[in-house]
Amino acid sequence: MTPEAVRRDAGIVGVPLLAPAPGWYEECDVVIVGSGIAGLSLALYARTLGYRVMVVTKSRVEHGSTQWAQGGIAAALDEDDSPDDHLRDTLIAGAGLCDEDAVRVLVTHGPGAVRELVDLGTRFDRTSGGDLALTREGGHLRDRIAHAGGDATGREIVRALVRAVHDDSDIVLYEQALALDLLRDDRGAVQGLTLHVMGQGQRDGVGAVLAPAVVLATGGLGQVFAATTNPRVATGDGMAMAARAGAVMSDLEFVQFHPTVMWLGPAARGQQPLISEAVRGEGAVLLDPHGRRFMPDIHPLAELAPRDVVAKAVMGSMREAGASHVWLDGRALGAEVWQQRFPTILARSRELGVDPVTELIPVAPAQHYASGGVRTDLSGRASRKGLFACGEAACTGVHGANRLASNSLLEGLVFSEQIAEVLARGLPQRRDPVAPATAPAVVDVAARPLIQQAMSDGVGVLRSADSIAGAAAEIAGLPPRFPSDPATESWETTNVAVVATLLAHQAGNRTETRGSHWREDFPEASDRWRVHQATRLVDAELVTEPTPLHTPTWEAWHDE
Repeated sequence: MTPEAVRRDAGIVGVPLLAPAPGWYEECDVVIVGSGIAGLSLALYARTLGYRVMVVTKSRVEHGSTQWAQGGIAAALDEDDSPDDHLRDTLIAGAGLCDEDAVRVLVTHGPGAVRELVDLGTRFDRTSGGDLALTREGGHLRDRIAHAGGDATGREIVRALVRAVHDDSDIVLYEQALALDLLRDDRGAVQGLTLHVMGQGQRDGVGAVLAPAVVLATGGLGQVFAATTNPRVATGDGMAMAARAGAVMSDLEFVQFHPTVMWLGPAARGQQPLISEAVRGEGAVLLDPHGRRFMPDIHPLAELAPRDVVAKAVMGSMREAGASHVWLDGRALGAEVWQQRFPTILARSRELGVDPVTELIPVAPAQHYASGGVRTDLSGRASRKGLFACGEAACTGVHGANRLASNSLLEGLVFSEQIAEVLARGLPQRRDPVAPATAPAVVDVAARPLIQQAMSDGVGVLRSADSIAGAAAEIAGLPPRFPSDPATESWETTNVAVVATLLAHQAGNRTETRGSHWREDFPEASDRWRVHQATRLVDAELVTEPTPLHTPTWEAWHDE
């Protein structure tokens, strides 16, 4: 017996953002929202097809989540490795909820995609013999993590991609621009978006970009929680836009909490310093609050167990001791390894008063990655015609219930190429958009810390029916506002509230523990829950249905 469909009041999810009418219009063929590895890769692919391409990014083009990726990018690049081995490790980490067809696309196309990055000018670290230097992270049974600058892989990839985008003068780039809502025609197909350019670039104020193909590559939802490794721009904007437009959203309950984030004290909020899993890959070990190693008693892979296993073990150790953190001991690595392999982490730790060469690092779990998002098919198409998604904003089915380490950069790279293959066959039909029927509103910016704390307390690593319901009720109780001058902060806060509502809704439905979703009141996995959850906005309700463990097809969504 599988779970039944659920219908609930959509609340803030069903309300478009309150914003002035567009004061200017532009047109292009493909508009991409986001400037991480997924968005910039697709922009380059789309330009090779001859399309007019626009990239909209909320900050500077190089300031997305990709630049913060420390560990690296996973692919079967070694002669002793294979895509089948990579597939096996990914399926195991996904705790029985990966879509195998999607994983096979990832691991099969992965090696070639990484080599394309090299051809683009990405300077990965090399061995003395000139080969790519590969390392291992949690859940991988082979050395397959390519890295750059020791622990600055994301920064190097972004450098190469940004240079290539700037070299192409035909790619229109709007920086400091917040995408607001999707525009749809009278058949529901996406036909562009509204955006607010924040005093930068060629335009100012709210405008509209008309395009038959819109790609959401907006990254994650980290700012939905009080503590995260994500940058401050990660407010779930793409996911919220898609949800308001009625696109199918899946598996948002599977939020990955990184087990080794530097603990900065009880008052710390927002983005926290990540201590890469690769540090444990090089030999660092976890110690409980009393200084005792505990992971070998938990899992055969010890500190290199999948992240959900390590995060839960860390939380259990903290709870048992009544402590706010555990310790990461990397002293055995020595000064040379720290300086050569982890120069960024070493420098940042020392800035914060901890020298990992000689001292223990206080660590605790913090929100790190969203395995769910806008549901797509194998070609990156969302359930609304004209809408695509890739990277962390998308749910391709690759990650299942728990992302395998360093698969995220690869997913953005591979599935942007999949979208490009669809676009190569032609653009969706261009039609005029129509105005939404629902009255718009926003959530007060002052509500953001309340939402974040409610989500961390109620829908964090440890969850229960009562804790999830409490968080959901607090968010649902936020009154909508109708200010005469809505601003970036209120639009972002509304997006945070939308994503938090969806996340809590799906987390409350899933009455089991699986992967990164840990229910204290349902501590075991259940075969009846070997399904995805698909939620969409229908009129003023959220309709959630269980869906099988295979990637949806375009025909299933659009049978006309």
